[in-house]
Amino acid sequence: MIVLGLTGSIGMGKSTTARMFADAGVPVHDSDETVHRLYAGKAAPLVEAAFPGTTSAGVVDRAKLGARVLGDAAALKRLEAIIHPLVRADADAFLARHRRSGAPIAVLDIPLLFETGGRNRVDKVVVVTAPAETQRARVLARPGMTEEKLASILAKQVPDAEKRRQADFIVDTGQGLDAARAAVNAMIRQLIGVGKPGR
Repeated sequence: MIVLGLTGSIGMGKSTTARMFADAGVPVHDSDETVHRLYAGKAAPLVEAAFPGTTSAGVVDRAKLGARVLGDAAALKRLEAIIHPLVRADADAFLARHRRSGAPIAVLDIPLLFETGGRNRVDKVVVVTAPAETQRARVLARPGMTEEKLASILAKQVPDAEKRRQADFIVDTGQGLDAARAAVNAMIRQLIGVGKPGR
């Protein structure tokens, strides 16, 4: 089974591209969705122990937790030390399940793949990109987003040009959804061809 790492900076269209893989029948593990699930389950008591008062009815209150960790590097590190291993274990179980079922390809959707050393967990990296002005317009259209917040987020992410340089495949969502879908489908055909025995 070929494991693809799907990544891209904020506002590049990564979630949309992940849906295109899923629509084409490729299993996708979504790190963000996994965090949501963990916050409502096994991570909640661990987060509450580290940050008292940030859960209610056994579920992490993201607003309260955000208020505690944002802008506090040490607190953020403590939170990541709780969450990252749980997300990774969930992803490992996902991959094992799809290996057993004989899936030719599986996707790990990892927003901070380069930033968290995820490169060594995947066979190929797919970077989702778009022109900087398209990215900016998309992100600033989000509720509560400001120029300052965007600048702060981008400062923590590996620059798009560097991600593209390290990519095995690039999907440009700035060309429109049809072009992006065509790129995803071409990639799947190429990889399944490569993955066949006797290549």
